[in-house]
Amino acid sequence: MSKIDIGISESDRQEVAEGLKKLLADSYTLYLQTHNFHWNVTGPQFRELHLMFEEHYTELATAVDDIAERIRTLGVAAPGTYKAFVELSSIAEVEGVPEAVEMVRLLTQGHEAVVKTCRSVLKLAQDADDESSVALVSDRMRVHEKTAWMLRATLPQ
Repeated sequence: MSKIDIGISESDRQEVAEGLKKLLADSYTLYLQTHNFHWNVTGPQFRELHLMFEEHYTELATAVDDIAERIRTLGVAAPGTYKAFVELSSIAEVEGVPEAVEMVRLLTQGHEAVVKTCRSVLKLAQDADDESSVALVSDRMRVHEKTAWMLRATLPQ
């Protein structure tokens, strides 16, 4: 591959890409968790949650591709194995099939965790003057903040 000359130093590109790898891992882990809950949700809110979870995992499927492609644009290999995602993700894997309300709580926590990861990656991208990564991460953060709010709104008060 030819040398990358996009106005961002190699060390800054590497540092931003490392942060984006964590965002990719969190996003993919949350995607899997959301898809799992979509398949396995039961109870009085079944239809509402089943459809909402489908909207969420569909959006996340596009997001993981966008994040991975940004990592590649920066000249770094994107992680793509469960092992790598487990090592990089701040979201713990869920054992078993929780009740619907617990699913919503876990997904809320997952989206909030992704927001925190976004905040740390955003700072790296801003410091590197990497506006493309800033825009991507900022957009992701806004989606996860809104999704967490919507999930919280379905929980019993």
